[in-house]
Amino acid sequence: MFTYELKIRTRYCETDKMGVIYHANYINYYEIARTEMLRSTGVYSYTEIESEGIIMPVTEIQSSYLLPAYYDENLTIRVSIKEMPTARMTFYYEIFNEKQELLNTGKAVLVFVNAQSGRPCRPPQKLIDCLKPYF
Repeated sequence: MFTYELKIRTRYCETDKMGVIYHANYINYYEIARTEMLRSTGVYSYTEIESEGIIMPVTEIQSSYLLPAYYDENLTIRVSIKEMPTARMTFYYEIFNEKQELLNTGKAVLVFVNAQSGRPCRPPQKLIDCLKPYF
């Protein structure tokens, strides 16, 4: 299993009138965390994957809101990949506040797609090689 943690401070523009983080912003947090997770390998980024003619659309998203997050809190976003990717790659998320309370859990499924044909494809071998040590 490959796990990565990212710390992020909530911003005022992410809140609703009550100072609570608006629910749709959790999806943005997921995106930030998975992008940084790939970058943390030192080998891969979305830009590199796309330069190989592969795009990764999101095909499924789930989010469970357990407790609210508030303006100006430091959050920890933990993202995990529990299985080696095939034509799809599943990311699991947990978001914690400064008290280490679990605020949110989520899941995102992305599919590797050949940009020219629009058909699902295998992930780049370079990405597989990069993730192998974690499984």
